[in-house]
This record gives sequence, structure tokens and C-alpha cells, in this order.
Amino acid sequence: MELRTLRYFLKVYEVGSVSGAAKHCFVSQPSITSAIKNLESVLNTTLFVRHARGVAPTPAAQQLYPEAKRMIDSEKNILQTFRDQPVTVPLRLGIMRSLGAKRMSLLLQHLSQDIEHLELTLVDADEPCDARILVGSSRVSDDQFVPIWEDTYQLALPHHWAEAQKGSLNFEDLDGMPFIHREPCIALDSLKDSLLQRGIQFNARANIRTIDYAWPLVQAGVGAALLPNWAEITGSECIALRLIEGFDCSLSVGMAVNISQRSIPLMNQVIASCRRFADTI
Repeated sequence: MELRTLRYFLKVYEVGSVSGAAKHCFVSQPSITSAIKNLESVLNTTLFVRHARGVAPTPAAQQLYPEAKRMIDSEKNILQTFRDQPVTVPLRLGIMRSLGAKRMSLLLQHLSQDIEHLELTLVDADEPCDARILVGSSRVSDDQFVPIWEDTYQLALPHHWAEAQKGSLNFEDLDGMPFIHREPCIALDSLKDSLLQRGIQFNARANIRTIDYAWPLVQAGVGAALLPNWAEITGSECIALRLIEGFDCSLSVGMAVNISQRSIPLMNQVIASCRRFADTI
């Protein structure tokens, strides 16, 4: 089994495409295809299943990935022993949407300073990666979850609205209220379920996908929005934050590491580093 073949396998796994892997590796697509077929023959298993947009890894590929990554990393370490430049430590980190750019930047800065020569690659949370930053309820059963933040959700209102003059709101106050509808949002889905159970209408005035647009739209008076207690939100003087009586939504946000990755020394470093970061908050 050649290390070059394993490098091709890793790249196909990470980008989800034979053609994409060929571009990254600066080789022809048939070279990648041939290498993967030879590897499947040696291992007597199927590693990828083709679909319209590329390839999907099989359970065998998911099992092979951390082992192959460890071997390639070991090769880099051996080569670097005889070179002057330090070996970079690659970490593919999947990031769930709308987790807060400011605090995520602080976490990534902490990881980079805490783990020597760390080379971060940020991808979407549903892409192949070494670990994920996400809401705890989104993790899979065989993930180890390290809590970092606890997000408590409140209703953000334009200051000039009559409801903003109240100390808190009840569900009836929300009947017909124009809302900034964000999807996906676990907290908002929970609120909509609570309203539906009470026969209260949810009135979507604007539809967005990322939280970054939410409070500027509230400030502009477009509608109300259910928002977490991030410092940049609670510190805004242009919106009013109010609790909803009978509705308590707190979501734990942290790092999820699949159990298959726990044998990789780097992942133990990452877990320990996240715990140290959480202790400083």
C-alpha cells in the first residue's frame, strides 16, 4: 500500500469528488480513480459510492480515514525531522452556521495559540472533518461533546414598539407580531411549536438564513427576532431584549468529536484546549 494512494484517498474523502481531488493533487482524474480502485482491491472493500454530485464515503472509508490520516501525518513528521521548517498540524474543523463570528474568532485564536503549528481548515459542519462546533442537540450518538457556550434566547424588539415597553411578554403578545424568520434555528422552531400548541399565529415578515442579518433588521423595525445572549447583541442600544413568560430556551454549543477520532493524539489536545477555553468564559 503506497502512501501516495492514501493521500489520494484522503483528498477524495475530504472534497467528496474524484475530479476535485485530482485538481488538489495536480494529477489526472484517471490517476485518482485507478489509485482508489487499487486500494479497494487491496482492502477487499468498497470505499466510495458515486452520486450525481460526486462520491460519498462508505462505512469502510469512514473507518479507514483516521488511520490513513495518521499514517500521512507520521510521514510528514518523519520528513520534517530532517528539515528546518516546523511540521504543521492540520485540523479540519466543521462549523455550524450562525454561532457568532466574534466568539468563534476568539476560540480559533485560542486553539492556534494553544496547539503548536496548528493549521486550521474551516468547512461546513456537514462536510468531512476532524471535529465540529455545533449545538449539542445536533451531535450524533457516537460523538464526544465538549460544552463551550450556553446560549439563552430572548425576544429582540425595536425600541419604539409598544411591546418593548413591557418588562416581559406572554405568548398572546406574539399573536400576529411580525417576525424575522431564520432557518435553520432550533430555538425558533421550539418557539413556533409553542405558539402552534396555543393556536397563536406566527407572522413571518422576513426570511433569512444567518443570524448576522437578524438584529440589524430588528433595529430597522422590520420585525422581532429570537436571539441568543451574545455580547454583541445584549450590548446593542438599538434593540430591546425581553423574556417570554413560559418559554425557556437554552442551547449548549460546543465541540463534537467522533469516537473514531479519539485515538488521534491531536484530537485529545483539541478537546483539552476547548475545555481550557470554556473555563475562561
